[in-house]
Amino acid sequence: MHSIHCTLVVLSTALVALPSQAQKIGEVDTVFQWLGPDHKIVVEAYDDPKVPGVTCYVSRARTGGIKGALGLAEDRSEASIECRQVGPINFKEPLPQQEDVFTERMSLLFKRLHVVRMVDVQRNTLVYLTYSDRVIEGSPQNSVTAVTVERGVKIPVKERR
Repeated sequence: MHSIHCTLVVLSTALVALPSQAQKIGEVDTVFQWLGPDHKIVVEAYDDPKVPGVTCYVSRARTGGIKGALGLAEDRSEASIECRQVGPINFKEPLPQQEDVFTERMSLLFKRLHVVRMVDVQRNTLVYLTYSDRVIEGSPQNSVTAVTVERGVKIPVKERR
């Protein structure tokens, strides 16, 4: 019985440590495909795991067709981001000055979408940047948004070492 309890504690701790998953908000078709799913633009919501009360909405292209259906297609690098305060903002711990908050695969092996959070201490603002990278060559395509935090709530920042 004790080992089952310990296993459950370990599993629940592991689940809490998993990165935040996207919640699909909607999609629109952009190109009809005879075989496989159509090309689409999808909109997904990501809750910032370290800043309760902030959600980022990312829109990006998803490649359809047979390659898209099999997970072999490489999605385009363009993405757009808007982050908003959706509830009370509070901080459980100091944030790094800059941190990769979310990453998601955009191709089978080589390409990832990133959302990076930066702290603008002077303006008490959280800045979110989205871009994609690739093993050999990344893309300069990017999008940025910011969430201003109330002046009464100071953003705690980890000291640099």
